[in-house]
Amino acid sequence: MHEASIVSGLMRILLDHAARHGVRRIASVTVKVGRLRSVEPRALIGCFEVFAEDTIAEGAELLVESVPIRGRCDDCGAEMEIAGFVFRCDRCQGGRITVTSGQELYIDSFEATDALS
Repeated sequence: MHEASIVSGLMRILLDHAARHGVRRIASVTVKVGRLRSVEPRALIGCFEVFAEDTIAEGAELLVESVPIRGRCDDCGAEMEIAGFVFRCDRCQGGRITVTSGQELYIDSFEATDALS
């Protein structure tokens, strides 16, 4: 389960950022996850709950926003959403597609409560 290693890294970043800004409690965290990352959102949420125990993020809600796979045809320049992992241009049927989104994996935002003044 690679979700555990993903959450471990996300927690390090999140707690470091929170410490630098005097955050006492984290209420929610939003992460963007591209479909190409093959991450199971429920597993990510479960791992987050475990890693958040006994930290300022304990009890925080993890919101996982899926980013669709999008691409641009290298032959005709058309931009498209790629459904079903079929990397073929909708317009010209070409197979030379440059992926433009769907590989994301990052903390988009987090909501803090009780920040130090």
